[in-house]
Amino acid sequence: MEHRAANLDDLSAFLARLTSLLLRSSGEGAYAIERAVSTSAQAFGGQASLVVVPEAAVLTVTAANGSTRTVSAHGFPGVIRLDQVAALKPFLADMKAGNITVGEADRRLARIETAPAPYPWWLKFLGVLLFSLGFAPLVQATWYEITTTAVLGAIAAAFVVAAGRAPRLSRILPLVVSAVVSIVAIELFAGDPARGGPVLLMLPALFYFVPGDFLSASTTELAVGLITTGAIRLVYATFLLVQLYLGVLLGILVTGTSTHALFDTAASADLPTWAMFLGGMVFTAGTVLAFAIPYRFFWILLVLVYVTVGVQSLFTKLILETGGTFVAAVVLAAAANLLDRIPAGPPRLILILAGFFTLTVGSLGMRGLTTLAGGYVIEGIQDLQKLVTIVTALSIGLVVGIALTHTRSSTGPTAPAPPTTSAGGS
Repeated sequence: MEHRAANLDDLSAFLARLTSLLLRSSGEGAYAIERAVSTSAQAFGGQASLVVVPEAAVLTVTAANGSTRTVSAHGFPGVIRLDQVAALKPFLADMKAGNITVGEADRRLARIETAPAPYPWWLKFLGVLLFSLGFAPLVQATWYEITTTAVLGAIAAAFVVAAGRAPRLSRILPLVVSAVVSIVAIELFAGDPARGGPVLLMLPALFYFVPGDFLSASTTELAVGLITTGAIRLVYATFLLVQLYLGVLLGILVTGTSTHALFDTAASADLPTWAMFLGGMVFTAGTVLAFAIPYRFFWILLVLVYVTVGVQSLFTKLILETGGTFVAAVVLAAAANLLDRIPAGPPRLILILAGFFTLTVGSLGMRGLTTLAGGYVIEGIQDLQKLVTIVTALSIGLVVGIALTHTRSSTGPTAPAPPTTSAGGS
């Protein structure tokens, strides 16, 4: 089936709407916004070129009759609802196949944008809590870490739910949450250094806010030549990280604690193997609920989490942490790219997300900053140096994994590709 060529007004309005939604779902990278928008324009007899930065894009739309219009689209990349990303995959495939008209496409896209969240607020609360609890054993494999996270994670989850109803709070949410979590952690849980340093006790509860995805996405964009987009995203990721850091320092000041307490003292592990294994299930369930991923994708995400952790652990023993992270990223990206080809399966972004989080990139930055603030200059610089190395290894690994399995027929909206426009285009 071939589309009848769309007129310029309808085509421009639809492509601007599509671009805005793609921008909002580009927290993991704006790699293929141009590809998705250009392919959609061609499906309706037109053409489109874009100049993209993380929160906006300028589109030049050309209709079949040669008339041209330039429009702008805006969409802030934040913590997104991945049910919308999941709905985009069959939608883009139907357009490419010529199964819908531009009017139908615009109405269908509007339904995706306005669809209610798949889970109620209390399940989102539970999701953020489980997300923290599942991550806790990766920070310290102790029962005390899990107990502490149950309390601090509930506090963080309550703020996440509240921010959904108070948009102004969301702008400073990392700062507010880290300050409150810091105060509670220091006052209630950080009295015994043998149970772990205060930052290690706080990290699982703050992990939802740590911009490890933005840090890695910015590095990946720089690696594939999206200089403007990557640089801007890197600055924003640093800003979010500094908010968390300042919140922890506020907690230190309010409680009158010495900054020297910020040194990372790790406790001796006492979790059995079964608890570590169960942590993967808890973490995946939390990811599904916290990021509004359709629950039918739980099992495939769980497998990818276990594969990622297993590959990283194995190769870390063989070629140290940087090499283990690189190999795990290659395997994760390649697996996600191959599974993305299944029409009824989840899109690449969802497939990568849960496994990516287990690689714990962003927490290194926060630990480095707080260690520096505690006066431990050498250790803090070592943590930050490690952050740069691990982020680079992870980002290049994702690029390599997708490049090894890349096909021209991919319909997913997040495949890294060399840029085809200048000055920040994707």
